Amino acid sequence: MQIESIELKNYRLFRHAKITALPSMVTLVGANGSGKSTLFDVLSFLKDALTRDVAHAVARRGGFGELVSRGENGPIEIEITFRKKLEDSASYRLEIGVEDNRPIVKKELLVLLDTVDNQQSYRVVDVERGEGIALAGDWRSGSDDPQLETPVHLGDPGALAIKGLGQFREFRAAVDLSELLESWHISDFHIHDARPSAEAGYAEHLSARGDNVAQVAQFLHEHHPEQFQHILDVMRARVPGVASVEAKPTVDGRLVLRFRDGNFQDPFIARYVSDGTIKMFAYLVLLYDPKPHPLLAVEEPENQLYPALLGELAEEFRDYARRGGQVFVATHSPDFLNGAKLDEIYWLVKEDGFASIRRASESKLLCDLYAEGDLPGALWKQRLFEGADPE
Repeated sequence: MQIESIELKNYRLFRHAKITALPSMVTLVGANGSGKSTLFDVLSFLKDALTRDVAHAVARRGGFGELVSRGENGPIEIEITFRKKLEDSASYRLEIGVEDNRPIVKKELLVLLDTVDNQQSYRVVDVERGEGIALAGDWRSGSDDPQLETPVHLGDPGALAIKGLGQFREFRAAVDLSELLESWHISDFHIHDARPSAEAGYAEHLSARGDNVAQVAQFLHEHHPEQFQHILDVMRARVPGVASVEAKPTVDGRLVLRFRDGNFQDPFIARYVSDGTIKMFAYLVLLYDPKPHPLLAVEEPENQLYPALLGELAEEFRDYARRGGQVFVATHSPDFLNGAKLDEIYWLVKEDGFASIRRASESKLLCDLYAEGDLPGALWKQRLFEGADPE
């Protein structure tokens, strides 16, 4: 499943911005404060609103007055288009306003798009202030399931209709959208969280902060030995001297990551290795996950890593996307940008207090220079991404 476009109105820095034709690998670049983190926050907001409610999602961001664009009264509008299969595409629009000093869902619309005829096919969910209709049945192209219209009556105008409908398999589109948003994973890796020993336990996926890297390494070693061996092979190629990595249980029931240098007999624990070694290992554990997150976001992966490794890391993010997990990366590194393709790069520009989004492949100048062999990171350093200052 993949997000194809995002349109925003009155969401913080984005008074009105649209990002279209999103590939499976998306690289974002821009000056500090230009809106990269805010763009990530849009999908986090939808996830929070889905798992709790809109009031909670708004409150986590300081209230409606802090979330709505400066000088605007709303409504806040978010529209995403997503695709499950080649022939299946749908659009979801959410409008959020305020009534009686409380955030509410003014409009929620989920529409199946007929990609064959390029025409809007039918409304799957159409709800205003908690009242409306939904269509039960399979939304996928070619399905023979009947489409049954069902009234929707929400007791709370701050709740999302897709939250309730997503619990029932007959509301296929709501289920697909809910699964996509609930799987949104932002990697907020912290070196100091990955170093200490951790309680022994079971973990299949790396957490956002990376504090369970030892448990996930043990899981991969025991249940996916080929994946784990590949991680070790890459580590040996990237980090000179690293011969093996193991998650070793201690007598008090904890796990400690131990790295062994090929030049020494005894291994050493994670707290004694470099920041770059820990971070590279954690990223490989994340990127070689046997079950990729449908949506993955990473901010500034270049921190603590040697610049020469970033081009290869970009390719590994791309490979992760090929295996089924759409990737969004925000970076300030020209070395990482050199590993990105031009049609994967979007840059953000802040003008008069608001942000806009541009696609590198839509610039004739950038396309011509890229075709002649210039690398995107070099073009960015030359300030040819207008408004995206590399310093």
